[in-house]
Amino acid sequence: MTTSDAGEPLLTRWTKSTVYRDMWVDPDDDPRETDVAAIDERGVLLDYLRHYRLTMEMKCAGLDAEQLAQRSVPPSTMSLLGLVRHLTEGERHLRRVMAGEDAPHLYRTDEDRDGDWNGAIADPAVVEDAWRQWRTEVERTDQFVAGVADLGTWNAGVSDLGPDGADLQLRDILVAHIVEYARHCGHADLLRERIDGRVGQ
Repeated sequence: MTTSDAGEPLLTRWTKSTVYRDMWVDPDDDPRETDVAAIDERGVLLDYLRHYRLTMEMKCAGLDAEQLAQRSVPPSTMSLLGLVRHLTEGERHLRRVMAGEDAPHLYRTDEDRDGDWNGAIADPAVVEDAWRQWRTEVERTDQFVAGVADLGTWNAGVSDLGPDGADLQLRDILVAHIVEYARHCGHADLLRERIDGRVGQ
């Protein structure tokens, strides 16, 4: 787990905003903001991806298994825990499409295509496993991207080319990956506000 300079877990620290009581962290202490300016396309894309990954972690900070598994509005099965599992599948999808890695679905099956959502139950072991899997997949994705020098690299020759069957450049799927995180961070906004009133940020 990432820690602050004082050694305090950030997932705890993010719940201690003093300026805006309904948010997670004081604006001057936001871990998503850095003094490092992105100077090229790769830097911009990876910084946005880092930003939204951190945002998803912040949306889930300080909640127990029951809260993380709380559904949104019936009949939706969406929950914060489900989002973490769903985004884990997305990390694997990127490598499967771009590199042809043997990265089968972790949660979805032919019998339950929504297993990432349906299996997001209020069990601490399920929560722990979801975060462990997500962090593992994030690290693997980052390692893959770092090993590809040209964002214009195509996924030619890979059999799983996505739902439309189109060839993709690495830059294309990175943008799609960022969009997926951003979209679900919006869902997480509403889910978190419904749980305990914390909003935005």
